[in-house]
Amino acid sequence: MGNIFTWYKPDAKTKSNTEVTPLKKIPRHVAIIMDGNGRWATERGLPRTAGHQAGLERIRDAVKLCLEVGVKYLTLYAFSTENWSRPQEEVSFLMRLFEDALTREVDELHRQDVRVKFIGFRTGLNPNLVRLMDESEAKTANNQALVLNLAINYGGRAEILNACQQIARAAKDGSLDPERLTTEVFNSYLFTTGQPDPDLLVKPGKEVRISNFLLWQMAYTEFYFSDLYWPDFGEAALREAFEYYSRKERRFGGIKKGDSAECTKE
Repeated sequence: MGNIFTWYKPDAKTKSNTEVTPLKKIPRHVAIIMDGNGRWATERGLPRTAGHQAGLERIRDAVKLCLEVGVKYLTLYAFSTENWSRPQEEVSFLMRLFEDALTREVDELHRQDVRVKFIGFRTGLNPNLVRLMDESEAKTANNQALVLNLAINYGGRAEILNACQQIARAAKDGSLDPERLTTEVFNSYLFTTGQPDPDLLVKPGKEVRISNFLLWQMAYTEFYFSDLYWPDFGEAALREAFEYYSRKERRFGGIKKGDSAECTKE
């Protein structure tokens, strides 16, 4: 039996010197699980924090390529609701890293016409980080080249539960008729309201899983898994993922043209 998911797992080594060919089809929304930072560092005898630091450069690569090819939404999984269970030293480092990155990078993102948004729960985050998040969103609010969603303190199940709680309260106070609840209405209660669902999920890090990321939104997303760790997943590797997507024919539960005739044959 074939794999029920649409996914791809390339060789660990990607082509770095191949000729760049134009993409036939561009994903409108790309989601990336930036996995493998800690393992990348550990295999090199470095502290796990060094892997997180190295991963910042790959974010710059991803933004650059998305702007170049015309991707309109890029969602990066930076810190999950489950990541709080990691050692306190690592969590504290990540929070400082987020603050430092926002302080140093937002002006350049703004110059590139990138709109910065944050998805996830702000409760429990350092007030200074929340302030920087608010300022980054306000400064870049009118930019249009690319929407960069940074998922911090985000979990897919928690997002769906939060939406259900809001809907239940709206139904209770009479502002929402449960009989009029549709997929579109439900979407309006999610962190990604107003945005298209991801066309392509990219996950480096050798593990084949979606890690509680955008569970509702990825109903028909194409999956691309890589044996590279995120700090090694540069522009060439991401372009390979885009090339894979470019070759896909997306049917969203339908059938390929010409297959309907086959279905009627006895």
